[in-house]
Amino acid sequence: MTTTARRKNTTDTTLVAPGRTRTPVGATARPGGAESVDPAELPVRPGEDPWTSEEVRELHAELINELERLQQEIDLAEAAITGLMRDSNDGAGDDQVDAGTKNISRESEVALANNARDSLAQTEHALVRLEGVGFGTCESCGQAIGKARMQAFPRATLCVQCKAKQERR
Repeated sequence: MTTTARRKNTTDTTLVAPGRTRTPVGATARPGGAESVDPAELPVRPGEDPWTSEEVRELHAELINELERLQQEIDLAEAAITGLMRDSNDGAGDDQVDAGTKNISRESEVALANNARDSLAQTEHALVRLEGVGFGTCESCGQAIGKARMQAFPRATLCVQCKAKQERR
């Protein structure tokens, strides 16, 4: 079984999602997690207060908790999918409604697992950016995303203007 969150009581600092290769966090992030982030380096929009060490620690902890929650969600969905696949072979005596219900349940679980995997990848990316370079900077225009937006949605990679442009396309 793979884990997504940092393993406790070991020196292994990798983030892993099922079906993905192990990506060492230290390869692109600073060693030491939130403690190694200088809040003064994080960009803010004009008129916003600078980041504090406490805010960075809270955001880092939130991202780690989100990684753990999403991995548990993926594990549960995969277990449910496995059970549904096993049960689908035992269709003797099922009518069309039963078969359709099983298909809908299976597709629903697959969709939930895929959504959780996407969120997990976004959360991993946000954590690497926070510990490394680029957190709070728009990946499109290079301007500050904004502290308030990053606190509300730490996985954001685009400023409000660039996100609005993206959604109009």
